[in-house]
Amino acid sequence: MLRELKNVDMWLQHNKVASLGIAASCIDGLIVKPGQTFSFWRLVGKPTARRGFKTGMVLRNGTVQQGMGGGLCQMTNLIYWMTIQTDLTVTERWRHGFDVFPDSGRTQPFGSGATCAWNYIDLQIENRTPDDYQLRVYIDGDMLCGEWRASVTQLFRHDIVERNHTMRHEWWGGYSRHNEIWRIRHDAATGETLGEDFLTENHAIMMYQPFLEPPTR
Repeated sequence: MLRELKNVDMWLQHNKVASLGIAASCIDGLIVKPGQTFSFWRLVGKPTARRGFKTGMVLRNGTVQQGMGGGLCQMTNLIYWMTIQTDLTVTERWRHGFDVFPDSGRTQPFGSGATCAWNYIDLQIENRTPDDYQLRVYIDGDMLCGEWRASVTQLFRHDIVERNHTMRHEWWGGYSRHNEIWRIRHDAATGETLGEDFLTENHAIMMYQPFLEPPTR
């Protein structure tokens, strides 16, 4: 949860940790039964100072600003990433419109998260399976951790992969980034590949120079 980012004060990161802890307490242990829909904001509620949320880092129009509850998208990023590796169905997800920071330490494909903003940009997940799913989200040291637990042993294992990744130099002088996210399904017992599903596509304006400058002589 704590990353040293250029031109971002660390107190905003520590405030984010506090806000994530409150949000986690609202949803950790939740059971989503067949036919039910998980809504991040319906469960977490409005992030206010009165409830203990703090001012954190928010991204608006590609710039780093301050806002109440800033940083909660780290939780929706995690929940979305966990969900697309299950048989649950994402019914509302908003992609990040700006690629603000380089891929330093990135361990999953670009665009495999979900942004959020109180009362109009939500993450919603429907359980269309016959099984109960329990959501665990908690803080362990300086790490935000989570998992979906199913009421029965899952028959499938999923790999999430990126395809058709491009970075483009646009006519207006900046850069944009694009890709597709696909899910490959395997038999959990044998490892046999059973098929693949297109999940989403991402399009974002890059807020940094993506290519190395040519050497000067």
